[in-house]
Amino acid sequence: MNILQNHIQALVFCAQSPISIEEIQRCLTESLQMEVLVGDVLEAVENINEQLAEAGFAFQIYAIGGGYQFLTKPEYQETVSTYLKHKSKKKLSASSLETLAIIAYKQPITRSAVEQIRGVGCDYAIHKLLEKELIEIKGKAETIGRPVLYGTSQKFMDYFGINHIKDLPQLKDFATEENMIGEASD
Repeated sequence: MNILQNHIQALVFCAQSPISIEEIQRCLTESLQMEVLVGDVLEAVENINEQLAEAGFAFQIYAIGGGYQFLTKPEYQETVSTYLKHKSKKKLSASSLETLAIIAYKQPITRSAVEQIRGVGCDYAIHKLLEKELIEIKGKAETIGRPVLYGTSQKFMDYFGINHIKDLPQLKDFATEENMIGEASD
C-alpha cells in the first residue's frame, strides 16, 4: 500500500484545487494499470494522515471543497495568516464582504435583492466578486425581466475552507451571552 500512498500524495500535492476521490481513483487505475477501489483510496488517505501526524508535520490531507488537498494544521493558522496578510495586497473591501455574505447566505439571489438588503447599490462589489471568482452566475430568475441570479463559487468554498454552504457559521455561532450585573446566586 506504500506505493499507492505515494501516488496519492503526488496527486494531491500537484492538484491546483481540491481533487475528488473519484478523480484520484480514476488516475490511479489508469496509471497503475490495475483496479483501485475508492475504499482503498480512502484508507490510504487515512494512513497518510496518520504518518504525517506521527512524524509531526505541520500539514495533512483535508477533505475540502468536494475533494482532498494538503493544508496546514489549524494550530499554525496564526503564522500562516500573518504570512498571507503580508502577501495579500488586495483584500475585500467592507462593501464587497457584506455583499459576499448576503449572496452566500441568501443564494441564489438577484442584484436588486442584495441592494434591497444592503440599502445601497452593489454593482461595483458584485463586479469585483465576479472578477475574483468568489461568486458566479447561477442562472436567471423566473420573474419579470429575468434578472441574473448569483451564488458562491467553488473558489469561495476553497477560500473559506468549507465543503458545503451548510458549513457556513450560523447566527447562533456569533451570539454572545447576555451581560449580567452582580454575581449569580446558587
